[in-house]
Amino acid sequence: MAEGSARELCRGHATVCLPIEKDEYDAITENPKEFRQWLDDCFGEMPELFPRGFSRGYRMKDGRTSLKQGVVLRRIELRDGRSYSIRPSFLMPYMTAQTEAVETPLFLRKFGVPFWALARVFGGDPMYWYRLEIGLGRNSLVGTTVRTAELPDHLLADEHHRRREGEKNYIATTVADGCVLGAALSEGAGTDDLKQAYGVFKEEASDVDPDYAPKTVNTDGWHATQAAWKILFPLVAILQCFLHAWLKIRDRAKHLGDLFFEISERVWDAYHAHDRRSFSQRIRSLRNWASGCLSGIVLDKISDLCDKRDLWTLTYDHPEGHRTSNMLDRLMRSMNRYFDDGQHLHGSRVACDQHCRAWALLHNFTPWHPATAEDNNGWQSPAERLNNHRYHDDWLQNLLVSASLNGYRNHAPQKT
Repeated sequence: MAEGSARELCRGHATVCLPIEKDEYDAITENPKEFRQWLDDCFGEMPELFPRGFSRGYRMKDGRTSLKQGVVLRRIELRDGRSYSIRPSFLMPYMTAQTEAVETPLFLRKFGVPFWALARVFGGDPMYWYRLEIGLGRNSLVGTTVRTAELPDHLLADEHHRRREGEKNYIATTVADGCVLGAALSEGAGTDDLKQAYGVFKEEASDVDPDYAPKTVNTDGWHATQAAWKILFPLVAILQCFLHAWLKIRDRAKHLGDLFFEISERVWDAYHAHDRRSFSQRIRSLRNWASGCLSGIVLDKISDLCDKRDLWTLTYDHPEGHRTSNMLDRLMRSMNRYFDDGQHLHGSRVACDQHCRAWALLHNFTPWHPATAEDNNGWQSPAERLNNHRYHDDWLQNLLVSASLNGYRNHAPQKT
């Protein structure tokens, strides 16, 4: 990860995780024919969870009994010689636990419940729960989250400031359709640093679709962010956030009383223009009105907004793109609360990077409030709504199945 490679996060991508209940799994493990039939049925229904080459044939290789969980685990070998372990979804990676025992504590981590509190209530020690959560960060964010859907054409990106060992770091965050698709730690906010951090998203997205190229990305006015995205995706249209320009005006004009409300009405009236021509007319009208009624820093900020007319009108060429960063800001508020409750970031860069990625997957897969789920056609989480699909009704098992092969698709053969 320190070298910008998303694949360094995991050691092999050689475990296929499939949904099945424990009683059913125990009944088929001693019968190779039934086990093979189960694999074939799963492949017919969920081929995206399996490695390339599976359809060309495989053989049952060997099996072992986990000393930690007392469950039989079997391996298969493809025609090209690659071997894969088959893990049922009721087991956590590395046999650290059964999902039934850790689903509730990990759900509470979404709300920042500290590790020592989990240890006090559910047993174990704080480091056990820390390692269990951090382990989720080994998976590809894009590949795990976007399983049956198409990669989004329109993105939002920004950096969240967070201290690590007393130094300011930046979490380069990429968002689309209510899901966090990128959360990579950067030690600097320059173009090179952000290119490396956002490059993790590009690499994971390219693993899902080698030809992937987003149409637009919404950013704030930070030049290094926009430059990094242009280097990574030369054809992407940069849509600058209109909301950030308004916030600069709001913070300096909110003491003006009734005049502030008139400023607000005029600015957002321009924003809601239906076409480019109408928008340009309203911007000119805003500038003329402000020149006659305002002065000082408030006038400067309104003039700055009007000077960027060409940036704002670019959105009319991409009507499905994001004109403001509202979606990303909502997710960043959740990220901010999460790391505030944890007293910022601690440990090595790799550990902190995995922590950021683990938070992202918790956000994407943990259930919404029941009322929110009802408003979203019964889908229980952002990832379910994005894919219009779930592999298992239990959110943690759904995450683990989605992370089959660590979320990677076009992985290279392992070295022996």
